[in-house]
Amino acid sequence: PGRSEEVVVGWYGTALPNEDGSGHSSIADTSSLIHEFYAGECDEDPIHLVVGTGLDDDAINLRAYVSSPVVVAGEALANLFHEVRLSLKSSEAERICVDEMIKSQQKEGPDAAAAGADASTSTAALKVSMTKLLEMLESASKYVDSVVEEQTPPDDAVGRQIADTLSAVPRVRPEVFDKTFADTLQDMLMVTYLTNVTTTQLTIAEKLNETLG
Repeated sequence: PGRSEEVVVGWYGTALPNEDGSGHSSIADTSSLIHEFYAGECDEDPIHLVVGTGLDDDAINLRAYVSSPVVVAGEALANLFHEVRLSLKSSEAERICVDEMIKSQQKEGPDAAAAGADASTSTAALKVSMTKLLEMLESASKYVDSVVEEQTPPDDAVGRQIADTLSAVPRVRPEVFDKTFADTLQDMLMVTYLTNVTTTQLTIAEKLNETLG
């Protein structure tokens, strides 16, 4: 959201358990209505991604579908979903996040909660570092302005340090920096969100075990 390069390509849902307990169904009764809504939101035919959370095969199964209308007497009455090939790719940040989630699952009690808090701690540390950097930049800028206006006597050593620091900073166009920063921030927010979800699930599981045990 808020990033101009992002476009809506479809929607996702979770597989529902069958009433007879024989497994899970990828397509629900309301899938056609939801799919019809997203058909108006997407530039091309929307893709329906189904996430199987039943862990039937000790794994999270993913399936992708496209639909075609069922036409009777010239009138579209329903949608017929066809499964299409799905290829799963992950970015570096996503791989790191999944690894941390797996490590958290292998821990118990306070260790799991501590592991889940790492991402939040990293975000807070980044905020503190950025605030400190901004304060130092403002201080250096005020010093340079003061020297230029002849309010402060120039110091050759300080001037060389500022020049060396600026020369060490890579020259990046503003639009390139904005894109890189937005991508990095998006990855960090995703890692933080998934870590918080994992921590919540572990806490609920622990409470259930205490209650049922």
